[in-house]
Amino acid sequence: ADTVPDREAVVCGDRRLTYADLDERATRLAHALQREFGLEPGDHVGLQLYDSAEHLEAMLACYKARAVPINVNWRYVADELRQVLDDAGARALFHEPDLTPVLSPAVARNEQYEALLATGDATRDFGPRSGDDHYVLYTGGTTGRPKGVVWRQEDIFFAVLGGGNPAGPPIEKPEEIKNTPLTNKALRLRAFLPPDDPGPEQFIQLSLSPLIHAGGQWSALATLLGGGKVVLYHERHVDMRTVLHLVEHEGITSLNMLGDVSAVPLLEELRANPDTYDTSSVRLLGSGATMLSGDVKAELLERIPTVVAISEAVGSSEAPVEAATVTTREGARPQSLKFNARPETAVLNDDLEPVEPGSGQVGRLAVRGRVPIGYHNDPEKSARTFIDIEGVRWTHTGDMATVEADGSIRLLGRGSECINTGGEKVYPEEVEAVVKSHPSVADALVVGRPDTKWGQRVVALVQLTDGARLELAELDAHCRPQLAAYKLPRDLVTVSRMQRSPTGKPDYDWAREVSRK
Repeated sequence: ADTVPDREAVVCGDRRLTYADLDERATRLAHALQREFGLEPGDHVGLQLYDSAEHLEAMLACYKARAVPINVNWRYVADELRQVLDDAGARALFHEPDLTPVLSPAVARNEQYEALLATGDATRDFGPRSGDDHYVLYTGGTTGRPKGVVWRQEDIFFAVLGGGNPAGPPIEKPEEIKNTPLTNKALRLRAFLPPDDPGPEQFIQLSLSPLIHAGGQWSALATLLGGGKVVLYHERHVDMRTVLHLVEHEGITSLNMLGDVSAVPLLEELRANPDTYDTSSVRLLGSGATMLSGDVKAELLERIPTVVAISEAVGSSEAPVEAATVTTREGARPQSLKFNARPETAVLNDDLEPVEPGSGQVGRLAVRGRVPIGYHNDPEKSARTFIDIEGVRWTHTGDMATVEADGSIRLLGRGSECINTGGEKVYPEEVEAVVKSHPSVADALVVGRPDTKWGQRVVALVQLTDGARLELAELDAHCRPQLAAYKLPRDLVTVSRMQRSPTGKPDYDWAREVSRK
């Protein structure tokens, strides 16, 4: 705000805020929270908001007051909401007006947002920060109660938010971030541009992951910390026509998607209306939560010719970037499931030793260095997930993988979803990637169904492209050259629509239930 006060920071619908606007409103709100609610450092504040300028203002206000914003899913019913607020020990809750009936049993006090903000002082007098200031992100898994992943703010700043200068020279202290808006306007795009291409005047980001989830928060915060512009998609349901109009109208340079869940309908709209949308501003595509299929990546590069790279990351709230891959026009044919290991990443066997490259041994992905300090109110799960190996702290995830001879990582999927058929282990995501490469398949999930002979039987659930038909024999012929025989789907179930979480995560419980009908 001090370096580029008049530069646009946030766009949402008709609202447009400069960095000076955003800073002043967040400062006023922080003071109002301190005075009206007695907010103190370390207090938790729930945010049950749609994507909006107010959502970002409230997040930043909490950080200014050294409080901790808590992401609360706006899809929760009253009991779920109460569970999260009780676990977090929230002192206050920001929510959308239309959620009031759901909130009534859980919230005791109501304040109007603008009226509350207007009572706050605009003076930035919050004092020094502490190394104990936290960032907490509640996980949105498809099973079980959400858990709050607790980070030190400085750790999340360097581990996820690009250290304030993504793809540029590393900075050593958070205070040095003020130089980034002037020296690296292209931010994450810089690494993929030719030396003679200065890139856009401002990095403009649109993420299809909402701010109540990790991907949406990290995308927005990293962009703001680097002086870019955040364009928010305010509607509750994503319509690709609206997305593409935003791309054209706002000159989006970077579009973050949720794997094939976002990319497939985006491509369908571009195919149906090839001359309707101007996507020439888009230079970078990103994907998190779930991976993009190889064929989908190839078509994205074809349909949006100005894109110089597609960046994908494997990670979670506990380990944001375990591995990554970048697809460029000059590279080999796009692949799925294969990623480049980061220096902080390893695949560890059951003895917590690195898997030998090219051995075919399956292990768990793990990340060391700047990692979370634990789960809020759950020391047992913290001890299982965040481990010490020879004095180094690691996040030990549930993602199963192997290490190829060239050192790259081949992701197999979550260990908890592993299918045991005839004593052989089958990892769903490996099979799903092959099934989804069939031209008639728009989306796919693979599960194990109880079987008296084999223990479990591999079943593929598929959502077909419009007008397509697919028989098991045809799918078998497609998969057999790419998979060992025991991994091949033995049954095929066609569904009208695949059930996934809003962030694109597969609902395997639903898939297993459907497979048994």
